[in-house]
Amino acid sequence: MKKTFSLALLLGLAACGQQQEGKPVTVIEFGENGETVTKTDAPPPTATVAAESACEKVKFEGVVLTHCIADPAKDTIRMALGPDGGAPYRSFSKLSAAVSGDSVVFAVNGGMFDGAGKPIGYYVEGGERLKELNTNDGEGNFHMKPNGVFYGSGGEWRLRTAESFLANVADRPQFGTQSGPMLLIDGKLHPEITDDGPSKQIRNGVGIDRKGRAHFVISDGPISFGKLARFFRDVADTPNALYLDGNVSALWDPASGRMDGLVPIGPMIVVERKK
Repeated sequence: MKKTFSLALLLGLAACGQQQEGKPVTVIEFGENGETVTKTDAPPPTATVAAESACEKVKFEGVVLTHCIADPAKDTIRMALGPDGGAPYRSFSKLSAAVSGDSVVFAVNGGMFDGAGKPIGYYVEGGERLKELNTNDGEGNFHMKPNGVFYGSGGEWRLRTAESFLANVADRPQFGTQSGPMLLIDGKLHPEITDDGPSKQIRNGVGIDRKGRAHFVISDGPISFGKLARFFRDVADTPNALYLDGNVSALWDPASGRMDGLVPIGPMIVVERKK
């Protein structure tokens, strides 16, 4: 696929959140014609940002996405559901009140959940397993098999289908969350996903690249499973990618001031800077 790159200032995008006022946004556009067009149209910065955002806007096949990268060389990943012994947070605002300092690089919703906000699939937080692997059949995206597990310990983060996880992972990881369907399996689209199907929603997912970095992508507008999967394959270059959820998809990016909070969410994947 040929790629083109352009710079533009995006203000007031009809997305799940808003960009910090006065901060120019870099947009990388991937197109088909092979041309490179650069346009600088950003005013001088009006505020100092405490930390550089790990997220950037990208335009892929006509849809604007927010693409965030976690690097195991400098970041850690953990799951967050709620306070010990308490009900799920259900929002980034409640999570932000519970975390200390400015350690959070970004956070996203991290897997499907029930009406109370609790995970419906495998879930490990802080090395404690709160929910076993779900191998049941059923309806809906979660049961569009193969689904998968995003998990890790220390600086090693992995993605496997649920079947592969069950067969190959004996030691409990420090964090883990099950969702579905898988978007990519060894570089190929999920067998039930078409190139650009009729179902288009706000969606997000995660993939692991060949350097071990975790790529988190959330669409700023409706997107099909196939188009989201191709972004992971063709741009993020992640052989395996997992769908996290749709419609409720949300991002908290402290550096840009974005905190989505339109609807209650469940488990959260929290990326923090190493101390």
